[in-house]
Amino acid sequence: MTKAAIIGGSGLEDPNILKSPKIIKVDTPFGEPSSELSTGKIGEIEVVILSRHGKKHTIPPTQVNNRANIWALKELACDFILATTACGSLREEIGRGDLVILDQFIDFTKHRKTTFFEKFKPGDMKHTPMADPFDSNLRNLLIQSADELKLKFHEKGTVISIEGPRFSTRAESNMYRMWGADIINMSTAPEVILANEIGIPYAAIAMSTDYDCWKTDENPVTWEAVLEIFNQNVHNVIDLLLTTLKKL
Repeated sequence: MTKAAIIGGSGLEDPNILKSPKIIKVDTPFGEPSSELSTGKIGEIEVVILSRHGKKHTIPPTQVNNRANIWALKELACDFILATTACGSLREEIGRGDLVILDQFIDFTKHRKTTFFEKFKPGDMKHTPMADPFDSNLRNLLIQSADELKLKFHEKGTVISIEGPRFSTRAESNMYRMWGADIINMSTAPEVILANEIGIPYAAIAMSTDYDCWKTDENPVTWEAVLEIFNQNVHNVIDLLLTTLKKL
């Protein structure tokens, strides 16, 4: 039976989403995951839900134990991961509330563990290919589902992940735009890197909540503004996840 993992948080703790829900605690060689894991069924699919920042959003971005999170999902034999994330838009055409089906990332984090390997065994070096980090099959299913639901979405986009919890300066925001990033967040890297390294197909739905601070005719992003837009549109993310799961 297929088992799906969903990494997210806000809006996904609704007990009505899962049939026969139960809580599982998983120990890993890398410490504790961000939260206990909720398991149950959505339709005929077994689902594991993990809250990236803890169930009460108490873990800052840089302190998320990504290695423990991904290892726990592997330990539970999850076949793939669908991740959700709020993001800032670095492009005029990506408006507030728009969804982006990510296809590339830029890792601009500085203090996070980006591999499970502390050292290699002699003759067994591991260098994971990362040219196309987001699983094409999962991305296609998300795109099909978004079309069916008539959501406002973008079929591809490059996300740059920064440390946080502070937001960017205007100089940084404009630099990221010049680098080719379309959106910005604090979570996709190294989460997607570790998923690839451990062999779990991974795709992500990003919701644009703001324009970071590069647009001088807009107020710079605030956490309160992010929450307002996210809460107004989180139902679209849930609908997209539920519709996609039915296709697996």
